[in-house]
Amino acid sequence: MHALGSWSRLFSVSGLGTLLLLGGAACGGSKDAAPAASTTDEPAATSTLTLGAYTTPREAYGTAIIPAFTKAWADSSKKALQARESYLGSGAQARAIIGGFEADVAALSLEPDIKKIQDAKLITHDWKAGEHKGVVTRSIVVIGVRKGNPKNIKDWDDLAKPGVEVLTPDVRTSGGAMWNVAAIYGAALRGHTSAPKDDVAAATKLLSGVLHNVKILDRGARESLLNFERGVGDAIITYENEILVGQQGGQRGQDYEYVIPKSTILIENPVAVVDSYAQKHGSEDVAKAFVEFLFTPEAQRAFAAHGLRPVVQAIANEVAAKYPAPTDLFTVRDLGDWADVDTKIFAKGAAYDVAFAAGRGQ
Repeated sequence: MHALGSWSRLFSVSGLGTLLLLGGAACGGSKDAAPAASTTDEPAATSTLTLGAYTTPREAYGTAIIPAFTKAWADSSKKALQARESYLGSGAQARAIIGGFEADVAALSLEPDIKKIQDAKLITHDWKAGEHKGVVTRSIVVIGVRKGNPKNIKDWDDLAKPGVEVLTPDVRTSGGAMWNVAAIYGAALRGHTSAPKDDVAAATKLLSGVLHNVKILDRGARESLLNFERGVGDAIITYENEILVGQQGGQRGQDYEYVIPKSTILIENPVAVVDSYAQKHGSEDVAKAFVEFLFTPEAQRAFAAHGLRPVVQAIANEVAAKYPAPTDLFTVRDLGDWADVDTKIFAKGAAYDVAFAAGRGQ
């Protein structure tokens, strides 16, 4: 394997290299760019890397991180890099990879989607062995509202009120949707909504009331936000970083606002080398180097510039003022673990199915 000891010194987000993005099979979000003209010191050999990611960090990867890594990889390995990006809802992306989309690296919304790939024997190493347990970025679940907050939405209970149209994606395809549901249900169980603390029936009823008001169940968080930007709905449940990216200038600049509920969940986004595919492609070295790069200060700053909360503490401290702290911020571990969450909330006949049937009249 290529030596990686000097990566943090080599990687600089300000040094953006040539990026060739190859067309992806049935994977929206890929784009093509022509390679730069040849120079005498251009790397003679070529490495390849395919990234299968969830939808929300599209800008962070596509405009900052992959170009920076491309330059650093060329400088260090003396090889050019051909990179392909695919962005889908996290659950859909996991199924695509399991079904034969040969991503070298999976960057998904939540741990269970990585575990599905692992259970399919495509990830064969301990992807949680590092300092950050495989978690590369964080965010929180928030409520996006129209400018001036005309519906006076302040917390989860307000989303269940009559006359409020809500957007959230479909849990069958979107990791973001699962985070959204866990945030509402967990906040209720913790006693930070109208539901009494630890009252499962009341927490399910609140979730049912919110689902009753859902206008559209999109495939992923990005599709949900685009519908909100088109004027659909009064409120959207989504990642904080989606709102922050949408508010940034340029083509997508928007004037909506967001509300941080009193109690919400800490989103933890995992990344892993899909070593079965990477070994098949001869790209294991570059895939491992790319994942290692994601934890460098330069990459973590790039994530932060696109609304994601860094996992490297020094960088998190640098940008702390940008990210308000909720009154009660909890994690999946406060609900047990992902196995418990799946059993109690997302398994067939569990809280989400009950709430959905009651709220959607099914």
